Amino acid sequence: MGFFDKLKEGLMKTRRSITEKIDQVLVSFGKVDEELFEELEEILITSDLGIDTTMKIIEDLKAKVKERKIIDPLLVKDLLKEELNEILSEGQNELKLDTKPAVIIVIGVNGVGKTTSIGKIANLYKQQGKKVLLAAGDTFRAAAIDQLEIWAERAGVEVIAQKEGSDPAAVVYDAVAAAKSRKADLLICDTAGRLHTKKNLMEELKKVSRVLDRELPGADRETLLVLDATTGQNAVSQAKTFRETADITGIVLTKLDGTAKGGIVVAIKSELDIPVKLIGVGEQMDDLQKFDANEFVEALFS
Repeated sequence: MGFFDKLKEGLMKTRRSITEKIDQVLVSFGKVDEELFEELEEILITSDLGIDTTMKIIEDLKAKVKERKIIDPLLVKDLLKEELNEILSEGQNELKLDTKPAVIIVIGVNGVGKTTSIGKIANLYKQQGKKVLLAAGDTFRAAAIDQLEIWAERAGVEVIAQKEGSDPAAVVYDAVAAAKSRKADLLICDTAGRLHTKKNLMEELKKVSRVLDRELPGADRETLLVLDATTGQNAVSQAKTFRETADITGIVLTKLDGTAKGGIVVAIKSELDIPVKLIGVGEQMDDLQKFDANEFVEALFS
């Protein structure tokens, strides 16, 4: 099964939550009027697109309907697809990792699938023929290093680690030295996922950034926040909090296959203007792939 088919299958619950309800509404209306827009508004809000994003979409739909003189309710679906595509396509969805080595810093609260995502990202780039190295910078959570080593083994990549409780910046320093000497293409750094001690987390991330600035000046760097799609609007709140502590360049959205809340992809992009760069739709190693706005909208509406 190709990734598009997996995406279609993974978005089944979201499709029932959004698309099927929209289809029912459009079929039941004989004309495009205010009542139709109210029905669509309710569907989008309850599908975790969020109030602000929904209001923006509805206003844009109304403007396009008026501008294009649309009177057939069924044509509103195409306008909605167009609108979602516009929101999701805006900005840089591609990961920029052209230097050697390039760096990915991965952040996110415990339990969202951070370690799993790192293993899958490593696998994604290993499959492209790149030499990947991992830095076990989550030194505070019991078993975090062990977990990362298991995923590294599965992906066939090496891990640079110190003992539990070590300074994360020191781990990253060692990993940078190893990446240089082993001529790695990509260094992926794990970080601690403790939001309740935000000040400490902020300080750790700053220290890690300083090490990277000093040891790898000019290297391409992505800071990816891992979010669990099943948490819906809570994921938006997490992103807002993390944005205060780190310069997030993209989102990794996991567990899209286990939720009816796939609309959260649109909410994150619209409300926070942070692009979703990778999405996960399953447990397998290759079930995390680069996000494609057009594919996502097609899979959602097909």
